Amino acid sequence: AMGGSASLIPRDLLAEYQELTFLSKQEILLAYKKFSELLPKEERESACSARVPKSQILTLPELRANPFRHRICHVFSTSEGGDDSMSFEDFLDMLSVFSDSATSDIKSHYAFRIFDFDNDGTLDWKDLEQLVNCLTGQGEESRLSSEEMEQLIKNILEESDIDKDGTINISEFQHVVSRSPDFASSFKIVL
Repeated sequence: AMGGSASLIPRDLLAEYQELTFLSKQEILLAYKKFSELLPKEERESACSARVPKSQILTLPELRANPFRHRICHVFSTSEGGDDSMSFEDFLDMLSVFSDSATSDIKSHYAFRIFDFDNDGTLDWKDLEQLVNCLTGQGEESRLSSEEMEQLIKNILEESDIDKDGTINISEFQHVVSRSPDFASSFKIVL
């Protein structure tokens, strides 16, 4: 067919996606191609309205290696049933936030939500423990001892918990991130 996959996204929708994301037209079309390839053949025609199960999203090499892949799916999924499946728009939102063009503020807002494992709006001791476990890997040899874990979390809170209430809220988190120049560049997924 002429025009390849481009023709499958209506032009007005394509323009809207460019407005609403940090993605270029090329990136949106590539995302569409990737997304539709995750669908069974017979659903590809209507990829704009289909949902891809989380298990399929996690097969993307860009996510497979990400220690927070389950949280990422959870935060970006608009699934009513809580199965963390993704629509094409969810998928675009995710790629937009992880793109090079997204602002540091937007990245840190989503990073905070991804790290807030119990979804209660603050990063508490348990969230930080899970965060560290994700980063160090679940393997026995890389796992921290409980003393090391305790010391590390104390250090994190020492650094970040400005009002000393034992948790890190979004503004404290953004403050820390604003002082880490490499944060934005490390928080990305490029297809």
